[in-house]
Amino acid sequence: MEKRTLSSSALHLKISIPNPNPPTIPESKSSLSSPPTPSSLPTSDQSDTYLSDPEHQIRKSKASPRLNRWSRARAIRSGRRLDRHVQRVDPGSPVQMADSLLSPSTPEGVEVEDEIAVGGKSIYMVSDRTGWTAEHSVNAALGQFEHCLVDRACAVNTQLFPGVDSLERLLEVIKQAAKEGAMLVYTLADTSMAESARQACRHWGIPSTDVLGPITEAIASHLGVSLSGLPCGASGRSYALTDEYFRRIDAIEFTIKQDDGALPQNLYKADIILAGVSRTGKTPLSIYLAQKGYKVANVPIVMGVELPKTLFEIDQEKVFGMTINPVVLQTIRRARAKTLGLKKEARTNYSEMDYVREELDFAGKIFAQNPVWPVIEVTGKAMEEIAAVVLRLYHDRKQKSWMSRISRRY
Repeated sequence: MEKRTLSSSALHLKISIPNPNPPTIPESKSSLSSPPTPSSLPTSDQSDTYLSDPEHQIRKSKASPRLNRWSRARAIRSGRRLDRHVQRVDPGSPVQMADSLLSPSTPEGVEVEDEIAVGGKSIYMVSDRTGWTAEHSVNAALGQFEHCLVDRACAVNTQLFPGVDSLERLLEVIKQAAKEGAMLVYTLADTSMAESARQACRHWGIPSTDVLGPITEAIASHLGVSLSGLPCGASGRSYALTDEYFRRIDAIEFTIKQDDGALPQNLYKADIILAGVSRTGKTPLSIYLAQKGYKVANVPIVMGVELPKTLFEIDQEKVFGMTINPVVLQTIRRARAKTLGLKKEARTNYSEMDYVREELDFAGKIFAQNPVWPVIEVTGKAMEEIAAVVLRLYHDRKQKSWMSRISRRY
């Protein structure tokens, strides 16, 4: 590397400029271009030598952008403030002059957001089909470390490998995981493939978890039957169009038509009715429940707008109230107004704190006047968590096993 010095009355900077003719680096012999075979698995005595090779040392990588977006969104929903450091660059400063040598296309006087390069550990998710089960299991587990992920103190880089249906491909992924020092999480329906993954991870010293194996073996033992060993959607498995399938289709169509208080005369046909102020998640929750086969209608609560009379004439045990923290609601509404392209001076009181609190108080009075409605606190909760609460109360009431609780907030 050739070093040049940029002088200034205020600052002396040393900038490393890449050599235009960098030396070529010979390609490693252990490239993945030739997939390993089962016989190439190292023995337990060789595993330490393999991992101690500098070529196979753990590589530092940036945190997964997808995971960062997920964790930051969870933090915003829970009401946490995420400060983003912004550095104002003076066009005539030596720093700007130095940056212009490295990136001449950078416009002058722009705000440059500091990028924190964080080294993270990797988690490989391997599946013989879509990888949905492995991915959601890992995301659910990572939720237990949200305090660390949001602060970026323990960055994680997740990578999904779907459609791994051959031993050759499986060993190729495991070998790459050994190079990066990654953890392996796998869902393999074929028991021989799962056993091969377990043995390979043990030989290479890779921490691994079989998500599907233990539960399928436990169910097989409980039912007294053997496993099919075929992944979902594989050839050889048949899927009939049952009444359950058509019931789900009808539920989705009904829920879409009943969105945002439409067609109140059809509320009596709904299995579940959600009531709450704007931006409390009524629509996404309705669609989620509809995909499970429940006909859902949602009714918005707006100050100055009378609720439909049908809402109070139907079975009141179908109705569920939804509320949220006012600070979080204001953040969501401001983002919504910005998405709609409304300028700051043109925005209505829709996202102003006084109006938000007043509207939540108005909804709270309606909930108090209808004590049969359970009120669900949605702040900081995932859609699956809210749906689980709704369905638990729904089935408890349907089976007449619901009892009054000390708190009506869930």
